[in-house]
Amino acid sequence: HVLPGFFSEDIVVDNHAQNGRSSKSFINEGRWEKVISQVKKGDYVFIQFGHNDEKKDSTRYTVPGGSFDDNLRRFVNETRAKGGIPVLFNSIVRRNFISPDDKDMKIDARKEPGAATKPVEGNVLYDTHGAYLESPRRVAKELGVAFVDMNKITHDLVQGMGPVESKKLFMWVQPQTVPAIPQGREDNTHLNVYGARIVAKLAVQAIAKEVPALAGYVRYYDYVVAKDGSGDFFTVQEAIDAVPDFRKGVRTTILIRKGVYKEKLVVPESKINVSLIGQEGAVISNDDYADKLNRLGEKMGTSGSSTCYIYGPDFYAENITFENAAGPVGQAVACFVNGDRAYFKHCRFLGFQDTLYTYGKHSRQYYEDCYIEGTVDFIFGWSTVVFNRCTIHSKRDGYVTAPSTDQGKKYGYVFYDCKLTADEGVKNVYLSRPWRPYAQAVYIRCELGSHILPVGWNNWGKKENENTVFYAEYQSKGPGANPQARAGFSHQLKTTKGYEISTVLAGDDGWNPVKNGNAVFEIKR
Repeated sequence: HVLPGFFSEDIVVDNHAQNGRSSKSFINEGRWEKVISQVKKGDYVFIQFGHNDEKKDSTRYTVPGGSFDDNLRRFVNETRAKGGIPVLFNSIVRRNFISPDDKDMKIDARKEPGAATKPVEGNVLYDTHGAYLESPRRVAKELGVAFVDMNKITHDLVQGMGPVESKKLFMWVQPQTVPAIPQGREDNTHLNVYGARIVAKLAVQAIAKEVPALAGYVRYYDYVVAKDGSGDFFTVQEAIDAVPDFRKGVRTTILIRKGVYKEKLVVPESKINVSLIGQEGAVISNDDYADKLNRLGEKMGTSGSSTCYIYGPDFYAENITFENAAGPVGQAVACFVNGDRAYFKHCRFLGFQDTLYTYGKHSRQYYEDCYIEGTVDFIFGWSTVVFNRCTIHSKRDGYVTAPSTDQGKKYGYVFYDCKLTADEGVKNVYLSRPWRPYAQAVYIRCELGSHILPVGWNNWGKKENENTVFYAEYQSKGPGANPQARAGFSHQLKTTKGYEISTVLAGDDGWNPVKNGNAVFEIKR
């Protein structure tokens, strides 16, 4: 089930493959009828048989050039009759480095180590499929169907790796390493997860070439994380740890498949240019909180409570939910961001108090089309941050932000075209209160719900803060917009000049995620 990881979410992969079936048994068991009954106009149907058509038992055996070809024609014609688009594939290679002249050679070499005399492997990969490879090619040409030569693709791969390295692709298990099969296993037919990922990537490259209409939906990932074992790793942290340190000039892209990953994630400073891409339903969650005791019996504190820590520069996340599931127990951070040029797109940040900690004093961060929820000070910290078209949701009465902007810094928080919403019954929420005296927060063209208090801004009980903070709005709208009633120390801007997103985030290096997206940022390190 690794193929979905190479396509965008616009493509739904419905896998009907069944182990051990030939084209004949697939039909006779009613499996093809189930497939074709679900095909709709415009659906692509990938058809690959051959391995089991070679089996000599009467329930599976077909004849290449005869019944095998007839079955392939049936699949193609019935797919087209439903408005579908068939694509034919031939079989991948078996890992067979044994000469067919060797009397001990077995076509389907899958046996227990030591169970029989082992033929001596050479350096040449030999074919075991014979005429079955030509049937899909022949039918594709005859009926004008796209054809993907998986046999050549995998032959080049396995031959290139050689007899030793190619074992890494297949189900080779060393004795005494897996309790279920203590004697080990040597399987030269079936790919393991690593092999499946490698072959799937090559297959998708070929599909993009042979079926150009699908090319625009292809995505390539360096690693895939999946709870069901269909990826390279089971946890996000394992994938992060596998990223080469200070990998320059290119992004390391990690797909996180659907699931709740309960872990405490750390992206260290040496892991630069990392992209986390989530399939719908990808959640990174933990439940630490400030008063919770760590393993040494000490309180974790606010910083120690976070589910996720981002230290590496040029981090990018898309379609990921970052959650602190501790509940209303005080400070409990979902995401702690320290790295510079951090970019979050279509992400969700879930928690109560102190949900999003924009920690780095020299960090610039950009949040686009994100959802951030909480109760008290749920966006807080020192960083320069732009929130563009985000939904900011208050779950209880409290304060949206608590900036701690350093004195002399030009920008703190800037909210562009955001929507501030609240749970039912929430009526008393401030836009901000200053965690430090020089806090800055500016709301530009934001839609404010009725939960925002008329006064808008709070001084954290310190009158002197009113002389040092910079709190401002520009063209706020909605029932919570009330410029006449706002706190006297706040400002109503007449222009947004100087607050363009590109200006706020530019720094000394001209970073502009709106213009350049998550393109690799070339700087000397």
